[in-house]
Amino acid sequence: MAITVVCVKCRARFSVDEKFAGRTGPCPKCKAPIRIPTKKEEVKVHGGEDFATGGRDAAGNLVLKPIARSETQLEPMQVVAMVATVLAVLLVTWLGGGILARSTFLSAVGLLVISPPLALAAYTFLRDDEKEPYRGQELLVRGGVCAAGYVILWGAFAWLGGTVLTGELWEWLFVVPPFLALGGALPTFALDLDYDDGVFHYAFYVLVTLGLRWTAGMPWPWS
Repeated sequence: MAITVVCVKCRARFSVDEKFAGRTGPCPKCKAPIRIPTKKEEVKVHGGEDFATGGRDAAGNLVLKPIARSETQLEPMQVVAMVATVLAVLLVTWLGGGILARSTFLSAVGLLVISPPLALAAYTFLRDDEKEPYRGQELLVRGGVCAAGYVILWGAFAWLGGTVLTGELWEWLFVVPPFLALGGALPTFALDLDYDDGVFHYAFYVLVTLGLRWTAGMPWPWS
């Protein structure tokens, strides 16, 4: 069997047949004299599984205390509240779709209610696992800021639809890119997402809110 040897001068590492154990010879790289260790003295090269927990010394003890990373983004009660809110909005939208379709005020209220849970829900599966997650009140505030920005974007789109847009297909070439850019930037800054994930975050929000419009029997925004 081979013995792993490390030169004390140039730090080169190589393998030597165990029959040379205990002897002294020149390093193949720098020619410095080195003593070939016995099998018991052999340098142990620890694999990644050892360092995944902070690394271990020759005695098998932890060198560094591993950092415990919390993967909890939302408290259980917050998750329950979010799910209950979404289900309640879906039920109200389905039962009172006609009222929502006729009342701009009630539609705006519904959008304000559903936007924060959607922003927080999308954050839980799009956030960077390498970064410490936002939790508690800070998460609620950041999610609320992002949701408020999304509502403002819907308001801006509604204003454009009522004053500028005529329904022509070519107009979307000018309308979609700036809204997508702004929508992606909101969670990027508010929730510290990568920009690509921010765009997906906004796209998720838009698709869900469009589904709610359809449930309520409201016309498509581009109609």
